[in-house]
Amino acid sequence: MTYDTIIRRGRWFDGTGGPSGVRDIGISDGRVAAISTDPLDDPGCPHVVDAEGRWVLPGMVDIHTHYDVEILDGPALSESLRHGVTTIMVGSCSLSTIHVDATDAGDLFGRVEAIPREHVIGAVDRHKTWSTCEEYIAALEARPLGPNVAAFIGHSDMRAATMGLDRATRNRQRPTGAEQRQMERWLEEALDAGFVGMSSQQLLFDKLDGEICRSRTLPSTYAGPRELRRLKSALRRRGRVLQSGPDLTHPLDVASQLVQSLGIGRRPLKTSLLSAADIKANPQAIRIIGPLARLINRLGGNFRWQHLPVPFEVYADGIDLVIFEEFGSGAAALHLSDEMARNELLRDEGYRRRFREDYESRFGTRVWHRDFFDAEIVECPDPAVIGKSFGQVGLDRGGIHPVDAFLDLALEHGKALRWRTTISNHRPELLKKMAAEPGIQMGFSDAGAHLRNMAFYNFGLRLLRHVRDAQAAGTPFLSMEQAVHRLTGELADWYRIDAGHLRIGDRADLMVLDPTRLDESLDSYHEDPVEQFGGLSRMVNRNDPTVEAVFVAGEPVFVDGAATDVVGRRRTGRFLRADATPARASSTKVVTNVG
Repeated sequence: MTYDTIIRRGRWFDGTGGPSGVRDIGISDGRVAAISTDPLDDPGCPHVVDAEGRWVLPGMVDIHTHYDVEILDGPALSESLRHGVTTIMVGSCSLSTIHVDATDAGDLFGRVEAIPREHVIGAVDRHKTWSTCEEYIAALEARPLGPNVAAFIGHSDMRAATMGLDRATRNRQRPTGAEQRQMERWLEEALDAGFVGMSSQQLLFDKLDGEICRSRTLPSTYAGPRELRRLKSALRRRGRVLQSGPDLTHPLDVASQLVQSLGIGRRPLKTSLLSAADIKANPQAIRIIGPLARLINRLGGNFRWQHLPVPFEVYADGIDLVIFEEFGSGAAALHLSDEMARNELLRDEGYRRRFREDYESRFGTRVWHRDFFDAEIVECPDPAVIGKSFGQVGLDRGGIHPVDAFLDLALEHGKALRWRTTISNHRPELLKKMAAEPGIQMGFSDAGAHLRNMAFYNFGLRLLRHVRDAQAAGTPFLSMEQAVHRLTGELADWYRIDAGHLRIGDRADLMVLDPTRLDESLDSYHEDPVEQFGGLSRMVNRNDPTVEAVFVAGEPVFVDGAATDVVGRRRTGRFLRADATPARASSTKVVTNVG
């Protein structure tokens, strides 16, 4: 048999968690045709990859992205491809572009996901030709997709398009009977088309952009119990997934999201909840995350937390950072899009007093630790403050309050003031425990969003490094096979999509990784302009020597850190429909020596 590509003598992982081993892998017609302990014959094979000393892994699955806008103008999604991610999911956090128009999409995505509103509107205006999920899938597959794509339908998308954004974001406004039925029809249509489920959101510090509804929370946060119950019943009946974010200010909402996964005489509701994190502001909360998931699943539920398995480090330009949305004075500043009006507010002593009170309050649920001594200035026109915390700057300036030091610098330098802090996942030992917890899924990268604030495109590689280093130190918490499974096949199987495995007959979505380069380069800071967002410089990850090659459907898309000629020019990925039966290669055509 001849092959399009042979990958020689790499340590092969199949994505199931089963034993790895040195193998030759033969690829034909975009699928794995042979996995052999013996060398495969290569006469006539145009592409032979020497993978000796390397790992050959299934392409990783990123279950939480906000590429919904970027995929329209930049469908290659090369920032994910270059790190070995070959399948991404869009439609997270109740947001999608299936039904809303361009302006409403701008209002939904702009502030919540920190994507420039004008570019959201422009991209949807230029490209939207669809009004149904099937038409959306066809539109995506008509583009030169880099990775595979799976999708949620967004609850806020459906609600805004049905009721109008203004009515959909008003308290005590409920959909009419006809509007409720319309949302239910749209959801059924999405599930029929193969969407993995519906995303909703009850988190109250996600705020709308624009003018008419600015600073209201997302439409799904206004949904009443009846509306939610009827939509969830369709997901439950079809065995599809509810992705949701609870209202953290009401612990009972978190509890109800957990309990809803239980069947109790009916089918369990598959629920993926945001998020499992070791939050600095609440260091004890993480200790109940795993036991809660285990309890619900032991009682018959089908529940998972989403978890980013790396420190959650965020950057900010001045006061532009979503964490300030969680308290009144911070949200008041972000409400003002006009810089002069915002600066006038920051100067006001009454406002500063409220900010100090919010900062010092220890009541209520918090995500940000509210400690300006734990916030490092990394860029500023005033070099004297670079490398210092705002708390230290306050001490240097005569002992002024850290809030005043921050607001003074924000006024003096605006967005030229760049700083960073880590808000969660800062304790390595607890990261190990979460990574091994069966009720937790690896994900929550937010790829495609928060362009100036965070970059977790390579989170999977960083988990693999953590696992390898723990093994070398004699303190293992996962085997390498288990870690690969958690990033690939486990996710694909739970969402029921054809991805995440590297067995005979599987799609040849894979990467070749140099384990010796799982090093400090994974943590380094980089920026790169985004052409489709007007050249905006966004945070990215750059560890090109680590991932030597990436293949999608048997096509090399990245080699030695550079995109190949097909990327952005020809489609390699496809839309993955939930529950679709994988089209496997015929067993009569393959070498099956896997001894």
